[in-house]
Amino acid sequence: MPRTLAAFRSGQLNEWRTTLVVKETACLTVEDRAAVDEELAADTGALDGAGDRAIVSAVRTAAYRRDPRSVARRAAHAVTERTVSLRPAPDAMTYLTALLPVAQGVAAYAALVREADGARSGADERSRGQVMADTLVERVTGAPGGITGIDLQVVMTDRALFQGDSEPARIPGYGIIPAETARTLLLAPERIGTEAHDRQDLVLWIRRLYTTPGTGELVAMDSRGRLFPAGLKRFLQLRDDTCRTPYCDAPIRHDDHILGWAEGGTTIAGNGQGLCEACNHTKETPGWSAKPLPLPGLRHTVQTRTPTGHTYHSTAPPLPGTSWSAAHLWAIHTRKPGSLRPPKDGPPMAVKNGVQVLGRVVQPA
Repeated sequence: MPRTLAAFRSGQLNEWRTTLVVKETACLTVEDRAAVDEELAADTGALDGAGDRAIVSAVRTAAYRRDPRSVARRAAHAVTERTVSLRPAPDAMTYLTALLPVAQGVAAYAALVREADGARSGADERSRGQVMADTLVERVTGAPGGITGIDLQVVMTDRALFQGDSEPARIPGYGIIPAETARTLLLAPERIGTEAHDRQDLVLWIRRLYTTPGTGELVAMDSRGRLFPAGLKRFLQLRDDTCRTPYCDAPIRHDDHILGWAEGGTTIAGNGQGLCEACNHTKETPGWSAKPLPLPGLRHTVQTRTPTGHTYHSTAPPLPGTSWSAAHLWAIHTRKPGSLRPPKDGPPMAVKNGVQVLGRVVQPA
């Protein structure tokens, strides 16, 4: 698309709008793309004063006129990619995003708007956006407040829970939240729910986690079975937080034997790791291998070798109340494959207490 490129170079189109033009014509043949390029060239004035949506609309219209079948096939394929994702937002918030076909997406949004308009016309003091968000959660989960029957796992130190310490807490699969936010969630169960009539009872219980000072290494767990039992699965998710593959931080979907069961690997915490689905499947392809590295004084570490012969190390993140000590960072960044050793002045192997707080919301009798 030479004329689009020329418009970008001259400043008539910025980088993002140039990308939109290219993306919306990706399903066309070279000849048809060239025709669209000629029709919408900047020097014709076709896109003068147009915003992003207008540019997308113009390009789609031009593309559809030239090859409606390709555009229709692309739209049909897009429907198969519908999905829902979750990613952290600032201030202990999160973005819940749904990629939907246009009809379903517009219908869902219209239903939320209708509910918000009805609430705002009454005595509801919530903003329009708040009503829409609360309605979405209630309709998806089927319960006011949105968390009935769901386990809320919060990992925090005993000092942060009981003594007002400021050490941040962690929600597995989400990340770090302020200690005060965690205490508010756990110790003020009457706040579960947005309104008085929505509030439910929160049943809490505490599970102690034992870690080694300085490293945050969790105490190992054992099982003779091939499948990870529920308790050990929970242990791996708490220890690893996100996918353990280097450079991947996707949510954990699979509980994996680092050294495969068929190769003699056992079902223990030291030979287990949490992986996302894609990384677990990739690990089973030819040329990939992994093994646990038992290093006294350091957190759980996995060595992964790729088909290119490169070796990478993945170390479990510190739990609340521990930190990346200078000695630990030195060991991670200066070690060489095959010669990994803990620092001589590493932390002692004593055990200390941590705490995990679990909460389940139950319907009032």
